[in-house]
Amino acid sequence: LGVMTNAAPLDSAGRPIGKPRSTGLTILIAILTFGIWTCVWSYWNGEELKAYRPAGLGGVFYLLFTIFLYPVTMFLMGNEVEQMYREAGEEPRITAMWGLWLLLPLVGQIIWYVRMQNAINRFWQERGATMNPGLT
Repeated sequence: LGVMTNAAPLDSAGRPIGKPRSTGLTILIAILTFGIWTCVWSYWNGEELKAYRPAGLGGVFYLLFTIFLYPVTMFLMGNEVEQMYREAGEEPRITAMWGLWLLLPLVGQIIWYVRMQNAINRFWQERGATMNPGLT
């Protein structure tokens, strides 16, 4: 899956800030790879969430959930991002309930990915991450 080699910048509390990712490019690559990219995406985001918030599940668990129990990923990651916002004293931009978008085939998943990636990007950017999201 690849190892992230660059050391992540730190927030004011000394926690590593994740890397914002291009929402559109992420969705495009996921479609072009017939969903395989979602496994990589889940792993990377899971690792960054765990590094920032040790109570998180981590990349390996998100990878396994994405491969074997895909719908669970939508609820768990939504919950983890929601908790990250709440712990920072902010109103969450996404909640676990957003996982219900899986009930609307394809369109619902795209809506979920857009909202999820935008919420994650916003959180990292508010803590000093680059305003230029990439893919990896």
